[in-house]
Amino acid sequence: MMPKITGPVIRFFEQVGQVTKLILETLYYVICGEIDFKEVVKQMLALGVQSIPIVLIVSGFTGMVFSLQVSQEFERFGAASLIGQLLSLAVVRELGPVLTGVVVAGRAGSAIAAEIGTMKITEQVDALRALATSPTQYLVVPRFMACLIMLPVLTVFANLFGMIGGYLVAVYQIGVVPQVFFESSVNFIRLYDLFCSLIKAAVFGVIIVFASCVQGLNTEKGAQGVGDSAIASVVNGMIGVFIANYFLSLVLFKS
Repeated sequence: MMPKITGPVIRFFEQVGQVTKLILETLYYVICGEIDFKEVVKQMLALGVQSIPIVLIVSGFTGMVFSLQVSQEFERFGAASLIGQLLSLAVVRELGPVLTGVVVAGRAGSAIAAEIGTMKITEQVDALRALATSPTQYLVVPRFMACLIMLPVLTVFANLFGMIGGYLVAVYQIGVVPQVFFESSVNFIRLYDLFCSLIKAAVFGVIIVFASCVQGLNTEKGAQGVGDSAIASVVNGMIGVFIANYFLSLVLFKS
């Protein structure tokens, strides 16, 4: 009975230790400036730029659905002027960064885990160590920098298209006056809200990259292990995004 209970607990703390070690090693290489910027740009294109279409579609239609539901209720009570305020607040503070994090965790996170996992089971990671090259510096640091940079950029696009989608539904389907929608959105949103949105996105990027890299570097059992690592990276990344979102909202929007 005891092994069934202690086994998962031990594995949990082992993984916490691995993540902590990986974070410290990554920060060491970043602070020391040991960064392959060509590889960073390559990862920015692979993990960030190629995720833009998915982010735009998801954020745009989410903004449209949100606006549709809210507009109908607000119109019923004669509060059309509040539609833009609520939409801008929801998109910038929550929907934009969270949806971006979920999309990147699903698309880029699984790709990171699968790629590094394949290198692990084909002994390419061991070959790096044999050549006195740190796997953390060669594999993790470029992906860390790419996610740290691209998640806020993707969130800007998500916020913009979420607002555009909400605007189209509110104005052309519900009949809200464009000027009323625009003024309520612009006047209500603060620069601080935009800044916090980018902070959230950067934190989500860090969570996703470490969740994925740890799974990739610990891949075992051949091809099946690669698939398991990809799935685990997506699950852990998404869970991390939602948990971090709560605590970040608690701290950033406390007042």
